[in-house]
Amino acid sequence: MNEHAGIVLIITGIIFDFFGCLGLIRFPDVYNRLQASAKCITLGTCGILLGLFLFKGFSATGIKALLCLLFIIVTAPVSAHALARSAYLSGVKPWEGTVTDAYGKEKKGER
Repeated sequence: MNEHAGIVLIITGIIFDFFGCLGLIRFPDVYNRLQASAKCITLGTCGILLGLFLFKGFSATGIKALLCLLFIIVTAPVSAHALARSAYLSGVKPWEGTVTDAYGKEKKGER
């Protein structure tokens, strides 16, 4: 049973990784691309690692997969936020079709 759930998680993770990579190619600016990479790639990679854990169990490989999963969950959102904030502060303009600019409102003193 664990093998079937592992296969499903790995395939789902690969699909999420594919759509995250597609978003990196297709989206118009750095902020939208960060959205695709931070969400899809994190979820996809965590799915693959969890599927690997279900295959290997509590062996050395399974424990390493769980540790990598925890590391990705903790670091990916923080690094994506730091990249977006530094891109904005260095002057990278959002796409002209962007609906809201929270950082710009913050700089101007608006809410």
